[in-house]
Amino acid sequence: MVLPLAVTDPAELARLEKLFGAMWNIKRAAQRDARAKADAYWAAEHERARDGAKTVRQRLGLSREALERCAYKHLEDSGHLKHHASKALAMHMADEVWNGVQRHLFADATGKRHGPPKTGRWYDFTRIPGRARSHTTDRKWETFRLVGTLYGHVMAYTGGGRHTVQQPRRMRVPAAPSGVVLTGETTTSGKPGTRKATWWDHTGPLAVVFAGGPDSGRGDLGLPVRIPQQPGQWARAEYFLSNPGRWHKVDLVRRRKASAPGGWVYEAHLMILGPGYTAPAVRQLRKQAAALDRIGGVDGNVSNISIVSFPASLEPAEGAPASTEITLSPQERALLEREAKKRRGRARALERSRRATNTAQYGLSKKQARRAEQRAAKGLTPKAVTLPGGARAARVDGVPKQAFRRDRLSTGYRELRARQAEAAASSAEHRRHRARTVARQIIAAHGPVLVVEDCDIRTWYRLWGKRLSQTTPGLLIAALGRECTAAGGRLVRASTWSTALSQHCLCGERVNKSLRDREHRCIACGLVGKRDMVSAALAAFVRFTDVDDPTTAYLDTTASRHAQITFNEGLEEALRESTTPCQNTPRGAGRVAVPRQRRGTSAPRTAGQRSRATPDETRPARDQAGKPGHRPGRDPQLTLCELRIKS
Repeated sequence: MVLPLAVTDPAELARLEKLFGAMWNIKRAAQRDARAKADAYWAAEHERARDGAKTVRQRLGLSREALERCAYKHLEDSGHLKHHASKALAMHMADEVWNGVQRHLFADATGKRHGPPKTGRWYDFTRIPGRARSHTTDRKWETFRLVGTLYGHVMAYTGGGRHTVQQPRRMRVPAAPSGVVLTGETTTSGKPGTRKATWWDHTGPLAVVFAGGPDSGRGDLGLPVRIPQQPGQWARAEYFLSNPGRWHKVDLVRRRKASAPGGWVYEAHLMILGPGYTAPAVRQLRKQAAALDRIGGVDGNVSNISIVSFPASLEPAEGAPASTEITLSPQERALLEREAKKRRGRARALERSRRATNTAQYGLSKKQARRAEQRAAKGLTPKAVTLPGGARAARVDGVPKQAFRRDRLSTGYRELRARQAEAAASSAEHRRHRARTVARQIIAAHGPVLVVEDCDIRTWYRLWGKRLSQTTPGLLIAALGRECTAAGGRLVRASTWSTALSQHCLCGERVNKSLRDREHRCIACGLVGKRDMVSAALAAFVRFTDVDDPTTAYLDTTASRHAQITFNEGLEEALRESTTPCQNTPRGAGRVAVPRQRRGTSAPRTAGQRSRATPDETRPARDQAGKPGHRPGRDPQLTLCELRIKS
């Protein structure tokens, strides 16, 4: 859970900034040591062949314990760092560096290794990992600890329960407990025993406490916690904060915010021992989705996502085909246009600021050069240009003479760049929220057992990058996979090479279509419908010999033809438009039910004019008998109804 910290005292803010600065110095030193050791490891090729890689790593100190000792040495050798950071924080920062080095030294399951460790930037350093609390030893929490109780916090900011929670902008820092408390034990004289009060005895408002460095004489650093108060957040806060025994770990995180003092806001990321919080409405929706006995298919497209589902028994008495088409609503399109306009304005402002502070790196534009020539011809003094509009000074091969990282940046430039990063983070969170909401609506209507084509979204971005950034089909499909798993089902991926869903009809006939053709017309059975809807319907009849291997997918044309005959008119209606309108779609969640549109091809697409064929335009490999998609000796097929049991 993310707990915002109310850091309003200038002294506490300065101390917190110094803590981040000290930890950044320790991390940078550890990264440099790790980079030097990794380079030496790869340079010792003959020694690795003679003595073994493990022996070379032990000699160079390429291990978690060795990096921790390096971090300890940096902390002890620099006298000022011990005023701010502790040895436990240095150890955990070294562990963070070792995680990156480990991915560089050892290949993963796919045989790939990450690049060599590098020293990051100061503005990218946003997290100080804390040490987990001990649940076997009483009163042991060595770094950042969360103190207080939810009840004490509510009582402090509700006037004893007389009004709702109102946390002011400047929240008071809780005082450290003083005096003595009863231990519940009796002494030899028969009197009750006492001990000195500590933060473990604090039952007031919630706060994050750090004891400081070993040489610090300023006492504990206490940061008041601000509980989120948005609608529906109280149940989540109560789930995380009501039981202090489940509090496990606290990380200190900072986030860029131009309007905040110092340009940063600080948060405490709390981890608990237990499952994450799920709202009761979401749990009920997933429970209802798990009870649906349906099979469905998903077709992801650049501009929309289509879903078609059938009753698992393929009997009309059990239900009818249902279809959903996720598109951008007019309100969403208008919002995206406004955001794009603001983004372009910020980019132009950043470029103007860079040019104004680095005039020597840019030449004059054609208009500015013409004006300079006219003034020179008239004998006037040359006019200084404060904002050159020409190209950047570069070498013959086009490389700039001065790297962009060496440019001077004004304070306004940094502030505007921070606001741009805030807007980008807000837009990303909005897209993730929309994806989760739409995914829950999909499984509520079609069930959690779905099949989708195994497409590489990265190739789509090379063709329709700007459009994909608006509709985000990959984000929606990923969210749909998580919701299917949470509801007890599964989103299975099928290879496009062995199925070619967009090139087939439900009757089994092959209907070749290019990407420009957005309507399906079969001359064999006369079926007419949207291309994406037909592909989604065919995905429901994909079978697997191994559900974990997309290449073993094949199309069961017998079942699809049976469904076409059984449902007839209902299926044709579902393939023309959405049949599952949603009345509870929140603002910005996407339009689930779209009105009937005039049938016809869409606007020309650049992909349809390229010489390279896409996977759904390429015919599947033929076997020796010449039958497309036929695989002799196939194992017994797995239906989608069996996926729930297997998963």
